[in-house]
Formats: sequence, structure tokens, C-alpha cells
Amino acid sequence: MPSPQCYLAQLFSLDALVALVTGGSSGIGGAIAGALARAGASVVIMARGAEQLGAKAEELAADGCRVGWVSADLGTRDGARRGAEEAVGVFGEPDILVNAAGINLRSPMGELGEDLWDATMAVNLEAPYLLGERFGPRMAERGFGRIIHITSQQAHRAFAHSGAYGVSKGALESLARSQAEAWSRYGVTCNTLVPGFVPTPLNARLSSDPERVSALAARTMVGRNGLPDDFAAAAVFLASRASGYVTGQALFVDGGFSVH
Repeated sequence: MPSPQCYLAQLFSLDALVALVTGGSSGIGGAIAGALARAGASVVIMARGAEQLGAKAEELAADGCRVGWVSADLGTRDGARRGAEEAVGVFGEPDILVNAAGINLRSPMGELGEDLWDATMAVNLEAPYLLGERFGPRMAERGFGRIIHITSQQAHRAFAHSGAYGVSKGALESLARSQAEAWSRYGVTCNTLVPGFVPTPLNARLSSDPERVSALAARTMVGRNGLPDDFAAAAVFLASRASGYVTGQALFVDGGFSVH
């Protein structure tokens, strides 16, 4: 009988795998990048800010992780494509793709201009599509891959001026299902993680309202809002071989927010 440590390693170890995490310098993406790296993966984090990327990479390297970083503007097609190729140059083709980068511009629908709509869709939807098209087929050729998108409660319900943000996240969940249909038979699973309210730089405006923050915590079943580290175990599960029969799904990590 294998030891518990050996058994858990067989299920969840990410040794010899390469992961690319967009939005990996902070927030939920940063926590997921750390979790995948500590589970054994070689991790490339991607975002715009070189200084923050470098600091995150140094933090993980000091913890014994194998990590690199790429600065890329995912708001343009050329930026996403260039970022993808630069990421491959760090540790090779990724086996795991986590799309955590996003922008959260919450203008009411009546004030929503085309520029804001286009910017939201470019980062929140088109970049994950382009990265999936670049890496998904090659994962399928190798017989293993994991694609994980970070979506939102606004993919399922409208509140707090969901606007273009909610549309982009709803479409991202549909993208995951389409990717799952295309590649799951070849060993590439595609799923989404759906957070509750997590105070991060992405929602700094809402986080600055103590009454609203308290009200959101009261809506959960556990009595608190989320933390980036709450996503570590779920991300490792979806990235590992243990999740091979889980695909096309939206896993809510929200303290019961969505069902209360």
C-alpha cells in the first residue's frame, strides 16, 4: 500500500508539467500561479506590469519554485500572440493554461461606449480564445492538457452594473464548453472557476465600500468574502491528472454565495 504522500502525489502532482497563468502577478491569478508552482509545475506568469511580475517571480523562486514571467498586453491580438510565443520560450509548450487576466469596467448599459465594450471583450474573452487556439490543439496532439478560465458570478446573474463585464464572463463559460467539446476526447479538459466576491485589484472600487463589502459577505453561507488562496486547491485539482473526467464545468468557489 502506497503512503498517503505517494498516493496524493499520484493524484495531484504537477511535476514535469508547464503552466501559463495570465494575470499571474496578483489576485486570484497570483494565488493560482503559486499553487501550481508549489505542486511541481514550471510556471510562466503573464501580465502587463514588468515590475509586479518580477516581484511575484522572485517571491515564488525564493520558495523553491521554478517560475518565469512575460510582460504582454492582452488587450490586442498582436499582444496576445506575441505573449504566447514569448511564454513558450521560457519552459516550452504549456500543458496547463489558466486565463485569470481580466478588466472590470462597470459602466451602466446606458453609458456603455463601444470603446469600453471592445476593451472588455479583448482582454476577458478574445485573449483566452486566442491563447486557447494557440495551445489547445498542441495539447491535444500530446494527449494531455488543462485549460482553466476564471469567470464571475456575473456570468450567471446580473447585479452591480454587470454591463460588458458580465457579458464577457458569460461568453467565457461558453468558450470553455466549446473548447471542452473540441478537445476533451484527446485528453484536454476545459473548465471554469467561478469566484464569489474576492477583494483584489480587479474590483478595487467595490472593495473600497465597507458597507457593500459587508453585505456581500453576509450573502455567503460561510460568513466571509473570498481570499485569493481559496482557489489554490481547486486550481491544482483542475490542473492535475485527477480531473481527467471533469470537463466543460463551472466550479463555484464562492462560499455558497451563488446558492444563498
